[in-house]
Amino acid sequence: MEKTIDEKIQGSAITLQNNSGNDRKLYIESYGCQMNFSDSEIVASILAQEGFNTTQKMEEADLILVNTCSIRDKAEQTVRKRLEKFNAVKKGNPHMKVGVLGCMAERLKSKFLEEEKIVDMVVGPDAYKDLPNLIQEIDEGRNAVNVILSKDETYGDVAPVRLNSNGVTAFVSITRGCDNMCTFCVVPFTRGRERSRDPLSIIAEVNDLWNKGFKEITLLGQNVDSYLWYGGGLKKDFEKASDMQKATAVNFAKLLELTALAQPKMRIRFSTSNPQDMTMDVIETMAQFENICNYIHLPVQSGSNRILKAMNRLHTREHYFGLIDNIKKIIPDCAFSQDMITGFPTETEQDHQDTLSLMEYVKYDYGFMFAYSERPGTMAARKMEDDVPAEVKKRRLQEIIALQRKHSLYRTQQHVGQVEEVLIEGTSKKSDAHWMGRNTQNTVVVFPKENYAIGDFVNVKINDCTSATLLGTAVGLSKNN
Repeated sequence: MEKTIDEKIQGSAITLQNNSGNDRKLYIESYGCQMNFSDSEIVASILAQEGFNTTQKMEEADLILVNTCSIRDKAEQTVRKRLEKFNAVKKGNPHMKVGVLGCMAERLKSKFLEEEKIVDMVVGPDAYKDLPNLIQEIDEGRNAVNVILSKDETYGDVAPVRLNSNGVTAFVSITRGCDNMCTFCVVPFTRGRERSRDPLSIIAEVNDLWNKGFKEITLLGQNVDSYLWYGGGLKKDFEKASDMQKATAVNFAKLLELTALAQPKMRIRFSTSNPQDMTMDVIETMAQFENICNYIHLPVQSGSNRILKAMNRLHTREHYFGLIDNIKKIIPDCAFSQDMITGFPTETEQDHQDTLSLMEYVKYDYGFMFAYSERPGTMAARKMEDDVPAEVKKRRLQEIIALQRKHSLYRTQQHVGQVEEVLIEGTSKKSDAHWMGRNTQNTVVVFPKENYAIGDFVNVKINDCTSATLLGTAVGLSKNN
């Protein structure tokens, strides 16, 4: 399952169950991280109350929205190319409006209206509740912009509409923003400071999903380990909280426990973690509850201490090794995935070899790997020269991907001969006669359909594998059904 960042930045047009009373049509595409896809569900929910049904045909849309990513220049260029397509469609429908949402909107703000003449509306990640007012503005012939960042969890009271849902898995947002000022990253500038969502609203959403038949949720945040609810406000202001607020505060380990207890048969995953913030109480909670999956996405970004310091990552390779070792002591079969940047400014061949040696130590199940690209506004862009030649970045990236492919195969081979619980998510992409699901380690499993159904927990005997997929045969329903 090794992936480059390009495979993470994929657009998705989305639809929902439409309201027969709505008479306007919305077409929305999402790019980038899971948070963007989750946000699009919130946008669709808000606009459903404003008379919009969604459509998969952009030609018939009254409003086209694109939820954008700014993780690197290629992601933004993908969006600009889509806007060219929207412009061609808009020429045949003069009443159509186009809006840009998300991180790219926040980064460029009103400048977007000047650069892309087709755009009528620019809306940042914290301003979606203002969409009804902004749509009224563009309906009256004026451009509209709202990119104000919030100090609170903005959408805790909005029930997301599940888009393109398989009815089995769903995202549940628990935090927004990030306080870790990594020098390569635009997230603190596009999504603001860290703030957490009321745990009661999170549990209510999880309970509602279970009642609607969902079997697995992923708790989402830019940095879930920093989750801290003490009554509202930014995490950085926690020290100013009252003694009562501090005494009753809920951290991420406690939230995991509350979620696991609320729905003991609901599978629970979370993403994304930061090595500097992950604590052993989280791992101990994972080990305590069978319904919390044995999988952690733990981005490291580089194996070189010198580069980690330049990135303002507050962990070292030694700290990272210790964290991996301690997790494996508590959860021996825990799976890990990584994010890796190659070609960061000043990266030498020795730094690159340090990254490869770190990968050899961990042997990740899979990873997301990409070459560094300068992002305007970040500390790296302001203070560091992008001095690693493109051909060197490309070669190093290829070496990292090749090593990850080797490790992915090594990890999948360890499952062969085992009987593992798999949650069926849908039909295999390659065969209508096979189901596709995932085990607790988040590895894809494919097996013949027989008499099972989407949403079933099935025990599967693993017979063979590729570097990305386990191949097996069902031996019966698991006890979790």
